[in-house]
Amino acid sequence: MPEPRDIAVLGAGNWGTTLAVLLAGNGHRVRLWEFRPEAALQIAADRENREFLPGIAIPHEVAVTSDLAAAMQEVDLCVLAVPSHALRTVCGQVGPLLTEGDLLLSVIKGLEQGTLLRMSEAIRQTLGKKADRLAALSGPNIAWEVARGLPSTSVVAAADQRTAERVRDILMTPQFRVYTGSDLAGLELGGALKNVIAIASGIVQGLGLGANAQGALLTRGLAEMARLGTALGARAETFAGLSGMGDLVTTCTSPHSRNRTVGERIGRGEKLADILASLTMVAEGVTTTEAACQLAARRGVELPIAEQMRQVLFQGKDPRRAVADLMTREPKAEVG
Repeated sequence: MPEPRDIAVLGAGNWGTTLAVLLAGNGHRVRLWEFRPEAALQIAADRENREFLPGIAIPHEVAVTSDLAAAMQEVDLCVLAVPSHALRTVCGQVGPLLTEGDLLLSVIKGLEQGTLLRMSEAIRQTLGKKADRLAALSGPNIAWEVARGLPSTSVVAAADQRTAERVRDILMTPQFRVYTGSDLAGLELGGALKNVIAIASGIVQGLGLGANAQGALLTRGLAEMARLGTALGARAETFAGLSGMGDLVTTCTSPHSRNRTVGERIGRGEKLADILASLTMVAEGVTTTEAACQLAARRGVELPIAEQMRQVLFQGKDPRRAVADLMTREPKAEVG
């Protein structure tokens, strides 16, 4: 067991709650922050997050609070697990409670609307020098499985290797193996862009197009992720790893994937607005689709799958027409 640490997990969605449970099981003293007072009281009383992670007992070593200052008191590590659209607001509140040198970990997968920044870039822009010890976590991590102690792996990346190693040592358990990396851009872009392909994967499933189509989609989707990622400064080999291919395969195939579920329901004829209104959690792939296409346009990068998803999601294009347009593109070599 690692040396016990005081840890604040900000955001009591399914992933934040899962990490709080995992960290407490690893011997740490954890404070889980939920911004809604009534929800925090309910979770604390039930020792279960019935809204986002039903069926998982929350250990008494996890203190649940809606008081941000109390959650952040003398922490060794602050885990940011809020939705991407709330990140800057939360960072603005957290900033005065941090000191330079504090460990920060972002577990948020997405791109910021408007600025098109990665999450770590938005955090650094908001917190300045107080984000010097910032890392990000990504990988094939379905929260439902991690919370139940099923074997899982992930990657923590940071510009500073020692920061990545310190966070790894806090997180790693016999059931949750953590690797380290230095390609923060590649890790974050992989975690964001795979959600776009997961929506497409769900559409393929919803339309009943078969395993051949799924295999082709994942392969060409990975090529798109790597193409845009390298244009934005990431390393190509990162997309062949856990935060690239690993996360892509898991998110595109798991029935617990929110983004895949959104796509599957679109493929079965439901309207996006109705789908999103019925979700309790954010499907980051919807907003990431638009952001990815904007980034690609800036860099002169082709993203055929993401572009078709943009038209399906935001222009009402028929999913079958989108598939047909992908299949009838100009012939080309697979590589090069």
